[in-house]
Amino acid sequence: MNRLDPAYGALALRLALGVMALSHGLLKVLVFTIPGTVGYFGSLGLPAVAAYATIALEVGGGLALIVGVLVRPIAALYVPLMLGAAIFGHGGNGWVFSAPNGGWEYPVFLAVASLAQVFLGAGAFALLPEAGRKPAFA
Repeated sequence: MNRLDPAYGALALRLALGVMALSHGLLKVLVFTIPGTVGYFGSLGLPAVAAYATIALEVGGGLALIVGVLVRPIAALYVPLMLGAAIFGHGGNGWVFSAPNGGWEYPVFLAVASLAQVFLGAGAFALLPEAGRKPAFA
């Protein structure tokens, strides 16, 4: 086992993105509530379906990333989601995320990290590794 194998870097990124997506999705469901999230999206001029799609991608996609299923497609979908969050949700709040209502630096970082995940693939310990790659635990 080579501990410097890039597959472990891809694993670390996959887990971080998955946990972050899942936590943001659960925040929308459990704290802001689904109707509250739909209302917020509406206040931004976005349709209700965008709120439901966002919650589904963050919760379902976050879980998929954590276990290593459909990693590249999920990460690819997360790129425009985070760019949309940066533009519609945080664009007018300035650069730094510590600004009131959060700036756009963090969603853009998540978009770039998601793009890196698309290029890297699932990495080690994925439930469904990419074709041609042996699971690291085999």
